[in-house]
Amino acid sequence: MSKNRLRVISLGGAGEVGRNCWVLEYGDDAIVLDMGVMFPENEMLGVDLILPDVTYLQERKVKIHGVFITHGHEDHIGALPYLLPLIDLPPVYGTTLTLGLIQPKLKEHKLLDKVERRTIESGGKYTAGPFTIEPFHIAHSIPDAVAFGITTPAGLVVYLTDWKFDHTPVDNWPTDVPKMAELGRRNPLLMLTDCVRAESKGVTPSERVIGEAFDSIFAIAQGRIIVATFASNISRVQQVIDTADAYGRKVVAAGRSMENNVRIAQELGYLRVPEGVLIRPSQMSEYRDDEVVVVCTGSQGEPMAALARMANRDYPHVKIKPGDTVVVSATPIPGNETSVHKVIDNLYRLGAEVVYGSESPIHVSGHAAQEELKMALALLRPQYVVPFHGDYRHMAIYRKLALSMGYTNDQVLLPETGSIMEFSQDYGEITGKGPGGLIYVDGTAIGGDVTNAVLRDRQMLAKDGILMVVVSVDSMTGKVIAGPDLVSRGFTHLRQSTDIIESTKQRVRDSLDNFADYDGQGGVGSTDLTYLQRKIKDTVSEFVYQQTRRRPMVLPVVMEV
Repeated sequence: MSKNRLRVISLGGAGEVGRNCWVLEYGDDAIVLDMGVMFPENEMLGVDLILPDVTYLQERKVKIHGVFITHGHEDHIGALPYLLPLIDLPPVYGTTLTLGLIQPKLKEHKLLDKVERRTIESGGKYTAGPFTIEPFHIAHSIPDAVAFGITTPAGLVVYLTDWKFDHTPVDNWPTDVPKMAELGRRNPLLMLTDCVRAESKGVTPSERVIGEAFDSIFAIAQGRIIVATFASNISRVQQVIDTADAYGRKVVAAGRSMENNVRIAQELGYLRVPEGVLIRPSQMSEYRDDEVVVVCTGSQGEPMAALARMANRDYPHVKIKPGDTVVVSATPIPGNETSVHKVIDNLYRLGAEVVYGSESPIHVSGHAAQEELKMALALLRPQYVVPFHGDYRHMAIYRKLALSMGYTNDQVLLPETGSIMEFSQDYGEITGKGPGGLIYVDGTAIGGDVTNAVLRDRQMLAKDGILMVVVSVDSMTGKVIAGPDLVSRGFTHLRQSTDIIESTKQRVRDSLDNFADYDGQGGVGSTDLTYLQRKIKDTVSEFVYQQTRRRPMVLPVVMEV
């Protein structure tokens, strides 16, 4: 690495949607931009969250001057309590609302007194080692979101993630276009930009259209209205409150994260709630159905979230019934469609009217579409561009947009998670690949306890079950004296499959008849036991597949008697 070059490393978020985390490194100094989580795919059984891989930071002997957070969505803040202790607890910088949403996470992990939190404001200027960071406001689906202009010794970097050009946002604070133009006049070396809506033509609609859609729904609903959205989508919650107040309805926040975020946003002044509009769930019975609105979590079909529990008649205070109108105000994250549709099916079974999907404008994206992406390029005119926060196809389509505006392939870099890039004036390349694996959170276990091998075992168990074969052998002769006995879970019901079970037992007996190896000292040795276990596993696996075309996980248990 040249001493005069800026190093840019993706620890998450490149070629994927979620777990955004970037490192800017110059010499022995570094800052981190965002530290978010990604939610597991269906085949990642038992996994709760996926974290960025910070091995690069752990191995490098650099001073981390701070973690700078753009906004309070989980894919930008969710990994902080898990990863900060692994990188020596650097200070965390964020706007007032962002730090407010981070605080309970740190408190839950007993880090509140260990992590310094520093408030930044749009329009300010902050120094961290050799880096000068200038936050500027961008419109997104959560208030107090910012992007960063970052002056480094190698040149100016613009970090522009989760944004759109909404000129009529709910919080009346649009993207700071004049600041973007001012940064563009300073000849940026590099722009890192969100590209998840690069497939969408035109511009992303304003959040204001949601208010109009809510108005039409509230005007005709005869019973309770239940609106499901992301707990961190404070702007959407504000629209629910505003519309409910206009129609004389009370609002109930349901779901732990929704209740916490509403409370925090209200305390910090980012949620305007007229006196008496917000009530507790226990107070719902005091009002008629047509006087109540519930805003809740569960728009992604999460099984333990409020909406799914309501659909399963398992949520206190809210039991879905005919006359209810349920509004799913979110687009399913890829991979969540099946879960969302199951919840919607259950809501319909209980007699509710459900409003969802693209037919009604009850959700708009917080991300820029093609014309906005091109406008940002025209305003900033960076020498190099790195798209991220999108799958690889989104990044490739973004490159085509940039090429249509005069950029060359060499100027638009498409990294993978773990890619190491270096930049200086007239130089920008992917120069290496660092650690960039998926770090899983399963309960309280992080990383090493849950590996790809563990997930493969879980997938095998979920697909074909488990078959345990128990055999007792004489410790002196090695001959089978009891068994084999078979225990099945998820493979077959023993009482209803006696033929296959007995055939399998006989096959095991036949394969072990000639076993007579000794350890040379008058007993069965550990090598012999290992061989015996392998023999049983291979015999049973092959025979069961021939008979059933299934591959259960075979666990041989050999006991010496």
